[in-house]
Amino acid sequence: MASSAPFTVEQATAAGFLPASHWQKQALEDEGIDNSNDEELTRPARLGTASLTPTVYDYRAYYGRTYHGEVGNAEAWEPNDKQHVEAMEIFHHAMMVQLDGKLYLSPLDKKKVRRVLDVGTGNGMWAIDFADQFPDAEEIIGTDVSPIQPDWVPPNVKFEIDDCNLEWTWEPNSFDFTHMRMLSGVIDDWNKLFRNAYRCCKPGGWVESMGTNAEFLSDNGSIKPGSALHQWGKVFKEGGRKLGRPFSIYEDDLQRKGMEAAGFVDIQIKDIQCPMGVWHPDPKAHERGLWYKMAIEEDLEGYLNYIFHVVLGWIPEETKAFATQAKKEWNNPDIHGYFILRVVYGRKPEPGERKSAERPRTKIQISDLLS
Repeated sequence: MASSAPFTVEQATAAGFLPASHWQKQALEDEGIDNSNDEELTRPARLGTASLTPTVYDYRAYYGRTYHGEVGNAEAWEPNDKQHVEAMEIFHHAMMVQLDGKLYLSPLDKKKVRRVLDVGTGNGMWAIDFADQFPDAEEIIGTDVSPIQPDWVPPNVKFEIDDCNLEWTWEPNSFDFTHMRMLSGVIDDWNKLFRNAYRCCKPGGWVESMGTNAEFLSDNGSIKPGSALHQWGKVFKEGGRKLGRPFSIYEDDLQRKGMEAAGFVDIQIKDIQCPMGVWHPDPKAHERGLWYKMAIEEDLEGYLNYIFHVVLGWIPEETKAFATQAKKEWNNPDIHGYFILRVVYGRKPEPGERKSAERPRTKIQISDLLS
């Protein structure tokens, strides 16, 4: 369980980001408010967890939001309440927009795809949509640590409660395709994750992972040092460091390294530059930025709550001030912020296909969508 001890100013500075109190102070300065004697903004007593029984329906509650119960070694940072489940629906569409309407990029043969695994399925939308596209698939399994998926699903879809950080219990060579999307801050050992995926993948099958970088970027220098967008990734990366579950998936190249170490071949990397907001003049890039902005704004509080409050010890007033400033910046058309969405997919070789000493060949495709 994450520690809720608040960062001191000195600790925040050493970690490379501004202290939480900076954002509250800035918000008050913007409003012309003097809070030097305001007792209502002092730090409140922090919430703890109630005594939980070992069932997945005994959710934990932090600052008015709920999170998964005791499942394996899991510590997922996104809420599982109704508000966030609804936000997941927009996020699912936003991710498909990033891929030009596709659910995946792996070169799948529809005639050969019989069993599929969706790791970290969330509200199950990806698994359900995949089943609609592959009605002849025998079984599509979506796993998550929260039972938040719908009851009415295609007949070949089922959902299971499982922590993907533990050893996978499926038999070797079980799945033709394994899909993983947006597991930043959730995985404690990426090499182990891909070893499990490799073992459970059928020879000739594919494994695909989608993730993003932690920090917002800008090519024209419009994300200024000390701005909320400049600080965003620094705060999340420090939260991931404290959790032992990194957000620096892109920066540390964890997807490619994990796939290569596991033994996958034909590894392909697709980097997509997604604007944050609607500043980009290209219509497709504009649409990608719009949908991602809508997805995050649908439950911005939910995305920040666990990392900022529970892990790093910010108080709600500080986080609210930070969120307000971040929204102001990504809605400013003069600030050209973007992030990198990386999709990596690889194939499990057929028996005898490659020698044990042979390194898998990696092809890198970079989409030059921001000129």
